[in-house]
Amino acid sequence: MNNNILKDLEPSSVFSYFEEICSIPHGSRDTKRISDYLVSFAKEHDLEYVQDDSNNVIIKKNGQLGGEESSPVIIQGHIDMVCEKVDGCDIDFENDSLRLMIEDGYVTADGTTLGGEDGIAVAYALALLDSATIPHPPLECDFTVDEEIGMLGATDLDMSGLKGRKFLNIDSEEEGHLLVSCAGGATVTIKVPLTRRGAQGKRYRLTVEGLVGGHSGVEINKGRANASIVLGNVIKELSLADDSLKLISVCGGLKDNAITVKSEAVFVSQKIDILKEAVSDMEQELKEIFKNTDPDIKLILEDYTDEGGLCNSDVTSLYPIDELINLQFIMCFGSMPYGVKAMSEDIKGLVQTSLNLGILKTTADEISISYSVRSSVKSEKDALIEELKLLAKSIGATYEVAGDYPAWEYKKDSQLRETMTTIYEEMFGKPMLVEAIHAGVECGIFSDRLDGLDAVSFGPDILDIHTPKERLSIESTERTWRFIQRVLSELI
Repeated sequence: MNNNILKDLEPSSVFSYFEEICSIPHGSRDTKRISDYLVSFAKEHDLEYVQDDSNNVIIKKNGQLGGEESSPVIIQGHIDMVCEKVDGCDIDFENDSLRLMIEDGYVTADGTTLGGEDGIAVAYALALLDSATIPHPPLECDFTVDEEIGMLGATDLDMSGLKGRKFLNIDSEEEGHLLVSCAGGATVTIKVPLTRRGAQGKRYRLTVEGLVGGHSGVEINKGRANASIVLGNVIKELSLADDSLKLISVCGGLKDNAITVKSEAVFVSQKIDILKEAVSDMEQELKEIFKNTDPDIKLILEDYTDEGGLCNSDVTSLYPIDELINLQFIMCFGSMPYGVKAMSEDIKGLVQTSLNLGILKTTADEISISYSVRSSVKSEKDALIEELKLLAKSIGATYEVAGDYPAWEYKKDSQLRETMTTIYEEMFGKPMLVEAIHAGVECGIFSDRLDGLDAVSFGPDILDIHTPKERLSIESTERTWRFIQRVLSELI
């Protein structure tokens, strides 16, 4: 358990609840305990609540101090976090509390992600539900699960009991920025069935590493290399130089929504000297191509051992892929689509449509290729999905489409947006930036299913989310807390 590390921080109620949240394991797909914690909170405070089979929780509170007869306001955030840690960290995300620290005006966690995105939304909501002194309209606080792996909780949530049509999503990471539109998306997984046969040749490993990576929506337009795409291109070129090259395994990436930073292939070859020279030449070409975005990109060709790699540990027991499938897959792998496909004509600098190869893995029986597809235009999203389906069919593969979520379209006549931007400028003496984003947020799902919803997304400063460097600004958390209270008082 945490030991009141945050006890002296203000706002005390918000940081107290945040510390409690951090003491409860709540990674994606591991949300039962944090969900039950919210139910216990509702019971202790005699509040109406609903907990569904997915572990989503809705807690309702009547308006107070003048807000009793006002229209309800929905406050929403997700209760799962991304669980990442540095090498050597002994935290067990399924059993241990996070080890909170305060450093240079930020709350952070020792060696792990913090889960500030979106634990701070939960903490704000609980502080509001707990308070008897903050004026506010009736509140409908929606706590959803598994947002980080495809917004699965929001997709499953029964929204029929929600009466509010003003929607405050507290899942953005830059104070003073108001998000009002986002892309829709889906995950497309291609599965290539494998036949394996014996083949002569020694096993080698080719690794692509040293890449910068980033968020596959927000940073897809920065021209950064994707390790799996680079690996496909390199393997294709090597196979043209060495017709004895037979793949055994390819793998890379851990998340659909991240630009892959490391990928590898294991194969057999009888012409390693030719491959070594080709790899050296291609590494220099890649360093030149990506000198501004990924200057530390590396290609490492080495004898294969089952230590220190990404591929499954039983690679040594696997035969290479059948020659025909091997050739078909390598040609496909070497030309996989990736990156920005269209820019918005309405919003300068906004990516409209893109796709990212996020997860690549191999088993004894198949190769799985998982893509994140995004677009703020439904027809373009659907066209990209169809393109991937045709690609799968061309090599005898199957495909699955999952986590399909709608775009959140810009609302031209948003009273909530106008109210919040006016309040922000009055409070802090500078305009609030109104933005759209090429990434998915749960506002799109709620807006698609609740007619007339007026939605925004905002939050305090959180740096380096989804990484062990993640940190939450203490001062920004306090300012955002005051801002939330002022907004609620204006909505009475």
